[in-house]
Amino acid sequence: MELDTPTLLLDRNKLDQNLEEMSRFAVENNVRLRPHIKTHKSVNIAKLQLQAGAVGITCAKIGEAEVMAAAGIKDILIAYPISADLKIQRLRKLLENNVDLKVSVDSLEQLKSLQKGLEDTPFMLEVWIKVNSGLNRCGVEPGNEVVELAQAIVFLSKLRLGGVFTHAGHSYAAKSSEEIQRIGLEEAKAVVESAEACEKVGIPVPIRSVGSTPTYKFAGKVKGINEIRPGNAVFFDAIQAGLGVSNLERCAVTVLGGVAGVYKNRIVFDTGSKTLCLDKGAHGNNTVNGFGHVIHHPEVTIERLSEEHGVGIFDETTSLTLKDKVQIIPNHVCTVVNQFNEYIVHDGSKVIDVWNIDARGMIK
Repeated sequence: MELDTPTLLLDRNKLDQNLEEMSRFAVENNVRLRPHIKTHKSVNIAKLQLQAGAVGITCAKIGEAEVMAAAGIKDILIAYPISADLKIQRLRKLLENNVDLKVSVDSLEQLKSLQKGLEDTPFMLEVWIKVNSGLNRCGVEPGNEVVELAQAIVFLSKLRLGGVFTHAGHSYAAKSSEEIQRIGLEEAKAVVESAEACEKVGIPVPIRSVGSTPTYKFAGKVKGINEIRPGNAVFFDAIQAGLGVSNLERCAVTVLGGVAGVYKNRIVFDTGSKTLCLDKGAHGNNTVNGFGHVIHHPEVTIERLSEEHGVGIFDETTSLTLKDKVQIIPNHVCTVVNQFNEYIVHDGSKVIDVWNIDARGMIK
């Protein structure tokens, strides 16, 4: 089967290895696994994760949750604060369809909006308090602010507290494995101490959940943590390899690109920014060289991207010629996946299936 370019390739053997690694860690450390599907956005892969022992899934946006719910996946955490009236109407529809829904909360104003939006329904919504463990994005501060929010939830008729969680995304800016470990331990501490503070005033917190592919193996071992939510670990990518979290050989997704031109001091691939995206690191840390790793061609660095062109440079010479095809490991696989409609699934030597990227473009 000849494939056109650019095409998104998924190595089934590497995918299965990555799925097994997450599941094994969860079993060995007696924690629940609730993987984030924003990396793969695929019903097929989400169901494989559930078959491998995941208790449910995590979504970034309501649109992703709607796609997964329509496919029969019912235990869903939306790890994003929701307060707009239009979005609460969509939450109501998910509840009407018997979705076991959990939603992130991090402010009193948001609690009021959710309560008001559900008051004329028979539903009670489970909410999880988002704690800021250092990323300084969403979330209340650990300790007292968590307790104050938990106390407010207790008095609301349409909301119930199900958990405390965080995401240590700032681990992507770490300069060493030791720093990643430190961030992971701080991540767990923020959740555990916040949950314990709630329980000291008589408010139970059943779930204490941590995420982040770089940190989950550190945070997930801390006493008191009982759930992990890795996302990128389903595939890995060049940034994870740059961080030392994984290696390039474990990356399950590549982009099949074509050589569109070879010149004296440069080579052009048909994989521009609309294919490879512009990530060169995360949260201030440039962990990669160029805009993707060209497999078997270390002499080539993809130096710059325009929309349809990936411009590579090389030292002295390259064996690549016009019309050749290459596989490129993306820097940040999550954003690249969202550019494609489907995965071409292969076993390393031949194509074995085609899977839809069902939640592609679901950004609302």
